[in-house]
Amino acid sequence: MNNTFAKDVIKGLMAKEKHLSSKYFYDDNGSRIFQEIMKMPEYYLTDSEFEILSLQAEQIYQALNFSQPFNIIELGAGDGFKTFKLLEHLQLKKVKFNYVPIDISKEAIDVLSKNLKERLPDLIIKPKVGDYFEILKDEKHSNVPSLLLFLGSNIGNYVPKDAENLLHLFHQNMNEGDKLLIGFDLKKNPLTIRQAYFDPNGITKRFNINLLIRINREFEADFKIDDFDFYCQYDAISGEVKSYLVSLKKQTVQLKKLETSIEFEQNELIWTELSKKFSLHEVEKLASKTGFNFGQHFLDCKHFFTDSLWEK
Repeated sequence: MNNTFAKDVIKGLMAKEKHLSSKYFYDDNGSRIFQEIMKMPEYYLTDSEFEILSLQAEQIYQALNFSQPFNIIELGAGDGFKTFKLLEHLQLKKVKFNYVPIDISKEAIDVLSKNLKERLPDLIIKPKVGDYFEILKDEKHSNVPSLLLFLGSNIGNYVPKDAENLLHLFHQNMNEGDKLLIGFDLKKNPLTIRQAYFDPNGITKRFNINLLIRINREFEADFKIDDFDFYCQYDAISGEVKSYLVSLKKQTVQLKKLETSIEFEQNELIWTELSKKFSLHEVEKLASKTGFNFGQHFLDCKHFFTDSLWEK
């Protein structure tokens, strides 16, 4: 049994304001549903970042200014769809580097590795499954400079204090001169953002509901999926999208393996995800606050998104 997951589920569902961490969305099935989300026409984030990495790969490479072979370490690599364009460009330029994708989903890493070996047969790929920081600690003992990739606006899923703590941990596990290319979704028309997270086909709802299915499977729980709905809201001032599961009736859910029962009131919420949107000023301030030197922004043509380059 995953003890950390179990503790977090009990703590979150027993809290006065119920919550579950979005990091538990990404079991193998959750990862597959997220691939569907990234292909939705409303979900502009994928296309925006794909454009940056496709059209500005050379500018990103020049900005790295590495004078020797280096590692590209991608944290939460997923299917590597966007990163492919950067890797392809570097290969065409005959740049010497190793690609080290890291993900908690073995299935995601296996699929990524297979696809890359087919499409870029000369790529040196060293895939790793597991926790970012355990793997980064090992890499830190190497003399090879590294570019860390933390793409897809993953940083927006953390409350401000946790985002700062995470970036401090990145900083601690990097060597002087290492770079971080980090994705931020930017503040924009609130309607554009709402449509991306409250999609008409219910894919985002399935993504959230899958977390209850996972709890049912791993802890022999009896969440009745039809008794829960999905809701999200966007605050255009704070830049925060918050997603929730809604209990449609008063009910009790048993988690047999954890010997726990959870009471739900009708219309009670479980907060499942935060997705913060940033201004460029907030991005630069966050770099400085967490010990990094801000380098530059790489923006898509609509200025919906930035991949921001920082240096330790």
